[in-house]
Amino acid sequence: MPVHEIDVPLWKGKPPLTLNQRLHWREKARRTLVTRDAVTWLVKALHLPSQEHISVQLHYATGDQRRRDQDNLVPTLKVCLDACVRAGLVADDTPEMVTWWAPEIVNGPGKRRLWITVHITEEAA
Repeated sequence: MPVHEIDVPLWKGKPPLTLNQRLHWREKARRTLVTRDAVTWLVKALHLPSQEHISVQLHYATGDQRRRDQDNLVPTLKVCLDACVRAGLVADDTPEMVTWWAPEIVNGPGKRRLWITVHITEEAA
């Protein structure tokens, strides 16, 4: 099963959207648009053919040891799934076409990074 890593831009060093944020609707829309467009172009740059099914997981390397709830990252994951659809990787983000796993948080020193892994499901011949 081929796996592709796609970087998701951080917003001032943090994930662009979380469940704990209380953003003005205009700021939320701006972050959604910027993130979705960036991920769409990065998916298109892979030149992958349209798939019948993919599996996606969001990963966040925090750069520190603070505890975080992994489900807070689901809004960013949703934007990434929408970007995969817009890029033509899958026709829709319904459960028949996309399986997604809970976001993974990687604590520890180092550079902060946010990325998705896209697993292409190989069809048995």
